[in-house]
Amino acid sequence: MEHYPPIWSDLSVVEHEFQYNPQKACPQFESYRQGREPANEAAAGSLDRVTVAYGDHPLRALDIYPAPKSFSPVHVYYHGGYWRAQDKANFAFVAGALAPLGVTSVIVNYELCPDATLDDVVDSALEAMRWVYANVSQHGGDPARITLSGHSAGAHLVAEIIAHDWEAEGFSSGTIRGATLISGIYDPTPAIWTSVNADLRLTEEIARRHNVEARRPRLTCPIALFAGGAEPWQWIDQTFRYSHCLRRYGLDPAVHVLPGINHFNILNTYLDTDGLVLRAIRSQIEATS
Repeated sequence: MEHYPPIWSDLSVVEHEFQYNPQKACPQFESYRQGREPANEAAAGSLDRVTVAYGDHPLRALDIYPAPKSFSPVHVYYHGGYWRAQDKANFAFVAGALAPLGVTSVIVNYELCPDATLDDVVDSALEAMRWVYANVSQHGGDPARITLSGHSAGAHLVAEIIAHDWEAEGFSSGTIRGATLISGIYDPTPAIWTSVNADLRLTEEIARRHNVEARRPRLTCPIALFAGGAEPWQWIDQTFRYSHCLRRYGLDPAVHVLPGINHFNILNTYLDTDGLVLRAIRSQIEATS
């Protein structure tokens, strides 16, 4: 097999930063979070919430938004922030979007760089999944009907869950019924040459360990992949490369590029009941009934 240089190999420093640092490609990024704040506050104020720790580190914690009916389907969300930022409190709106479907939502925090390495970040994300599987029934959720979604770095963490050998740990991989990955970074390597790496502290060895484009998926559930059409092309290309990885192993992911949508306002699709992202998640949840 021929080996070609990576597509980022001939980019200038400025262009590389534009392609692989979403905040540089979309300087008004904070305005989109502020625009979602009313919906986030409404969800946080109206839904029941239980915060639990799944480990000793203060960021190994998650918020559970129980559905009114017990034994409900469960949706687990992993936030973005380039493995170095954001907090579960900013994503109550995801639970608000899923509450009308009778879903128990779990919004996960995980360890963040620079205090953690990417190894620690991934380890905490996997540990959160273990906790949900073992304990969500105590909060009314059905551990046999779990779906996942994640945005940006959170999509990478969902891909890590897809690549993890749960059967070797005695868990049934069939309990995860679907995954929706949004604007993900699936090979961390190009982040090494961005300014973000001052916090990430990635080495080529660490990036190679967590390159999910090169790893076999262990889950066979339905998978939907999304990117924004207004994102830089090389960021969009990651979604296609990851879809190729899944297809090499016999999976058939849906792939959508949403015209005019950027890396940050793509999260607004959780608030659009007829939008493709929420429709994909809803179809995975409904298939668990």
